[in-house]
Amino acid sequence: MVCFGLVHLVVAYLAVQVAFGGGSDQSADQRGAMAEIGSTSFGKVLLWVLAVGLFAFGLWQFMMAATGYGWITKRRKRVTKRIGSGARGVVVIALGVTAIKLVTGSDSGGSGNQPQQEFTAKLLELPAGKVLVAIAAAAVLGVAIASAVKGIKRSFLDDLDIGELPSGSRKWVERLGLSGYVAKGIVFGIVAVLIGFAAFSADAGKAGGLDAALRTLAAQPFGPFLLAVVALGLAAFGVYCFAGAKSHKS
Repeated sequence: MVCFGLVHLVVAYLAVQVAFGGGSDQSADQRGAMAEIGSTSFGKVLLWVLAVGLFAFGLWQFMMAATGYGWITKRRKRVTKRIGSGARGVVVIALGVTAIKLVTGSDSGGSGNQPQQEFTAKLLELPAGKVLVAIAAAAVLGVAIASAVKGIKRSFLDDLDIGELPSGSRKWVERLGLSGYVAKGIVFGIVAVLIGFAAFSADAGKAGGLDAALRTLAAQPFGPFLLAVVALGLAAFGVYCFAGAKSHKS
């Protein structure tokens, strides 16, 4: 979970670079974050540590999906959380694979959003391709809304054991989680809109992932300011992951 938080902190740093025209040439997404980590003097060592940590986190999420969340009394809510853990496990394992590819030099991908565009293009080639892409956009929008609601309702606190922390520390954990989940909801919402545009126009080039979402936000009126706020939220989520690593129920 610490490694997952570290990735979000670096993504936040790259988002600030996008907002204010900084010098980093990495895409402002998870792959770009790991490439940025790999560019340091101890980059290869850090990437190996990151890969091991992400694999461990992903396996833990799969275990939580299978038997976890016993403290949740409502069956429907427990099933929803288990599904979420399974999906998170897939994402985190994929990040671990990307870290290994970067450290071994087998990742030939550059910056940008080619994977998302290629996936959207393949969907558009299928019968009822527009409908399938629209469904994908709706699914991502659902994730965005769920993330924002989780932050606003502070339901993430249900999964933490922070009762023994001082009240001041509990408030900081609450604020970090609120800011982080809402920021992730905003970003996923923009990704959903981009995928929706791709479905409407049957143009896979209009689809995009995290980097495209952040750059789209930066291009709006007051974009740099808005993107800086979202970057702070992503950084808050990264720090929240550190607190979660210590206090998350299992």
